[in-house]
Amino acid sequence: MTLEKSNQAVQKDAARPLRALCIARHCYLSEHLARYFAQMGVDTTNAVGLESAMQAAGELSPDVVICDYDLLATIPLDKWERDGLLSNTPVIAVSLTRHAEELHLLDINGIAGFLYLPTLQQAPALRILRAAATRPKYTIGLRASAPRTIERS
Repeated sequence: MTLEKSNQAVQKDAARPLRALCIARHCYLSEHLARYFAQMGVDTTNAVGLESAMQAAGELSPDVVICDYDLLATIPLDKWERDGLLSNTPVIAVSLTRHAEELHLLDINGIAGFLYLPTLQQAPALRILRAAATRPKYTIGLRASAPRTIERS
C-alpha cells in the first residue's frame, strides 16, 4: 500500500462515524451511556452485561467498547482474556463517580483508557475514543516452533 493510499484510508476511516458498544450493569445506565456518546456523533449500541454485549458485538463489530467501570471491576482477569469482545476490542472504562486515581484495573486488565463523565469534554473524549479505536490490533497466532535439539550425555 502506498503512502497516498494509506492516507486516503485514514481519511475515509476518520469520516466514518466511530462505532461504540456501550455496556453497563443495568438498562438505565447502558442507555444513558449510549445517548451521551451518540450526542457526540458516535454511532452507539447499548447492552446490559457481558452476555448481551457479546451478542450485540457480533452484529455490530464495534471499533471500541465503552463500559461502566464497576462492571469491569467484577470481571476476573482469566474471563477477560477468554472473552472474544474484551480481549480483541479496545475498552474504555467510564464512571460517573470514580476518578482515574481510584482505579486499579487500568494496570491489571489492559483497559485502553478511562473517561470521568462529570467533567468530560467532547473534543478530548473523541480524541481518546479515536486513538483507542485506531490502535493496531494484535492477535496471538500459533507460534511456529523451531525444532529442538536435545543433548544427551
